[in-house]
Amino acid sequence: MSVSPPQDVTVETVRNYWNTRPCNIRHSAKPVGTKEYFDEVEARKYFVEHHIPGFADFERWRGKKVLEIGCGIGTDTINFARHGALVTAVDLTERSLEVARQRARVFGLEDRIRFIQANAEELSSAVPVESYDLVYSFGVIHHTPQPERVLDQIRNYVRPGGTVKIMVYNRWSWKVLWILFVYGKGQFWKLDRLIARYSEAETGCPVTYSYSRREGRQLLETHGFRVNGLFVDHIFSYKIPEYVHYRYKMVWYFRWLPHHVFRLLERCVGWHLCLTAEPR
Repeated sequence: MSVSPPQDVTVETVRNYWNTRPCNIRHSAKPVGTKEYFDEVEARKYFVEHHIPGFADFERWRGKKVLEIGCGIGTDTINFARHGALVTAVDLTERSLEVARQRARVFGLEDRIRFIQANAEELSSAVPVESYDLVYSFGVIHHTPQPERVLDQIRNYVRPGGTVKIMVYNRWSWKVLWILFVYGKGQFWKLDRLIARYSEAETGCPVTYSYSRREGRQLLETHGFRVNGLFVDHIFSYKIPEYVHYRYKMVWYFRWLPHHVFRLLERCVGWHLCLTAEPR
C-alpha cells in the first residue's frame, strides 16, 4: 500500500506539533519528572490501554536488543529496560526525549537505554545501523508523512529471525465511526481530514493515516516483512470531562454492556491495529 502525504505537511510540522504536547504527558497531575508522576502515568496508560503489555511482551526481551521508534516520554521504554532488555529509544522531539531521560534517571536505568533524537523516515542518518532482536513502534508511523520510508529503514535494523511489532490506527473502528458522526456530521468524503484532526486528545494533528486489517498487512508485506500476528483492540469508553480530571466513568452505552461483550467489541472494532512480523 502506498499513501500520499498531505499537502504542506512536513516532518518539521509533525515535530512542532508533538513538541508542544508530548503524548501522555498529562496522564498525571504530579510534578513532571518525579517518581510519583511516572508511576501514575504508567498506571493510567496501561489501565486504559491494557493490551500494550501483552503486545510488547516485555519479559520476552530480557538480554535482547530492542530498537523503539517513537519512544515518547518513555513508558514502554522503561518497561523493556526494567525487564532486562538493552534499548535504543528514538524520538523526533526534544521535549519527549527530555522527559524520557528524566524517567531513566529516576528508575536507575540509564545504563540500559540509549536515547537518540531522529526522524524515523531517515533513521540511518542518526542511528548506527546494527541488528536488533526487536524493532517496536507503537502508535507512531501513521503520524509521519511517509510511513513507507520508515518501514524501509526498519528493514536495515531487524536481524534475520528477529521481530517487528507495530501499532497503527484501524480504519474500520469505533473511533473512526465516532469521529465521522460526532465531528464530521456524516461527511464521509472528509474522513481522512477528520481522522487527522481528531485522532488525538490534542486536536489538529498534522497527519494521521489509518489502515484496514488488509491494508496494515499489505503495508508490512510490501516492504519485506512476513506478518505472523495481527489483532485490533482498544475502545476509549470513558466520559472525557471526567477522564481529564482523573476519574474513570464509562459512557452509558458501554456501561451497560457485559464485560465479555465489550471485549468482543474491542477485538472487532478497536482503534489499535497491532501487527507482529518478521523479515522475509
